[in-house]
Amino acid sequence: MSTMHKKYLSTLSVRGFVITAIVACGAFVQAAEPEAKKEPAPAPLAAAPTPDLQGAVAKVNGVAILPLELRRAKKVMLRGQTVPAEQQAEVDKQALNQLLAAELLYQAASKMEVKDLDKQIEAKLAQGRARFAKEEDFVKAIKDLEMDEKDLREYTRRDLIISKFVESTIVSKIKVTEEDVRAFYTQNPDKFTRSESVKASHILIGVDEKATPEEKKKAAEKAGKLRKELAGGADFAALAKANSTCPSSQQGGDLGFFGKGQMVPAFETTAFALKPGEISDVVETQFGYHIIKLTEKKAAETVPFKEAQPRIEEFLKGQKVNEAVAEYIAEAKKTAKIEMFLK
Repeated sequence: MSTMHKKYLSTLSVRGFVITAIVACGAFVQAAEPEAKKEPAPAPLAAAPTPDLQGAVAKVNGVAILPLELRRAKKVMLRGQTVPAEQQAEVDKQALNQLLAAELLYQAASKMEVKDLDKQIEAKLAQGRARFAKEEDFVKAIKDLEMDEKDLREYTRRDLIISKFVESTIVSKIKVTEEDVRAFYTQNPDKFTRSESVKASHILIGVDEKATPEEKKKAAEKAGKLRKELAGGADFAALAKANSTCPSSQQGGDLGFFGKGQMVPAFETTAFALKPGEISDVVETQFGYHIIKLTEKKAAETVPFKEAQPRIEEFLKGQKVNEAVAEYIAEAKKTAKIEMFLK
């Protein structure tokens, strides 16, 4: 199953559940929403089974969904946002509906056998850890969701089982024709207009937001020294690898292509003002001191159909999968015994 389908269908994966760490240097890149790839609402959460039915907010065929599951579901759904008190009941309702849907899927999916399930669980947990710079950050993220690693392992197990079920019973039957893709491309020209973009590399001498004036001065002086070395003919990639505090240093500072609105203003203004091959003076941003080298420029253009085709196909298939899953859950509810206790 493709990555996009997993995003649409995942009920509670490490990626969807544990808060993603922000990589230090990467924070200065302001992520733009990919064209024609809007993410759906957060996926439902699978409620863990429990023999204790006291205080349940709902039961699905006798399996309890406890307030703890509801709290977790809301945290994931809101992603750190707060809602006015008068909207809280609606949020509770939406989160509970997601839990009910996930439980129905799991009860159907639990009859299936998933090969190498333990290995898949370990791989998923490893992915989650890899998103955090420190182990304690990973632990804190799951603790904030009132979980420990045992809970996370169980949720991950259930997620994988549900994903396999949906993949085999629903996704495998979904088809998107080239006709569908061409129609979307023709009817949404605004989604396939690519603005001017540039390809650049940089050297970052990072400075913490709480740095003292002396520390900032020292960083600025180091950046100035490196700029003089570049003026004297030093190799940009080599200096980036040896000195830059950005993870891009491993690629000689290469940031790839980016358009307007993806970088902080001072960085963007300087990069777009350069000509290919030119190196900027030292540029200060809230992340430290940058030296930017422009590699290439691309004028605004319409994305060719052949290039857009795979993304459109994924997007349309994702929509159809969502609709099919919703239909499956609606049918399952007709024969399930669902008891609601949420006040």
